[in-house]
Amino acid sequence: MIRVLIVDDEALVRSGLRLILEAAGDIVVVGEARDGAEAVAAVERLRADVVLMDVRMPGMDGLTAAERITRRDDPPKVIMLTTFDLDEHVHRALRAGAVGFLLKDTPPRDLASAVRTVAAGNAMLAPTVTRRLIESYAERRPSRAQAAHDRFAALTTRERQVVRAVARGLSNAEIGRELTMREATVKTHVSRALAKLGLTNRVQAAILVYEAGLI
Repeated sequence: MIRVLIVDDEALVRSGLRLILEAAGDIVVVGEARDGAEAVAAVERLRADVVLMDVRMPGMDGLTAAERITRRDDPPKVIMLTTFDLDEHVHRALRAGAVGFLLKDTPPRDLASAVRTVAAGNAMLAPTVTRRLIESYAERRPSRAQAAHDRFAALTTRERQVVRAVARGLSNAEIGRELTMREATVKTHVSRALAKLGLTNRVQAAILVYEAGLI
């Protein structure tokens, strides 16, 4: 069973998300929190695999909570919930280690699928909203772009190819088919590239690719 913590300041939203997720059969909601501070405290005592958290909440917002949660040793995967009105600070959560975003009107089947995806160690890069967030809010100042580009010098040609494919939202299996590699080999390249770049997940890698102007 995938253990999920739901964080939203609206009780009705939390109840709806719980009903949707627990109807999936392989997901259990282990707790709820009304704001970021409660979420951080809940992570301390619950063994959640995934935290599904609203971006905007009174008190400690979801962005600050995501930064604190992902700094923990072996943190749960964090998915941010947002409305179509994109927040200019959303990239903070991506940099902090959040694995992606979902709109609050995401179909129930897609919501459960997203939780399974991140629990399995993959980032939420496939949905259009995630790519738009990365493109819109990853900073592209010339100095930052050059610094990002320089970091890729440490990668092999193959690792750069794989990371660019990750930024396009491809899964390991899809990258393997495109680059004619075994999926296990792709996974190894991704892990090595993340380590060399000093990153913790695929979303952060995608941001770096966009900042460097490599896609």
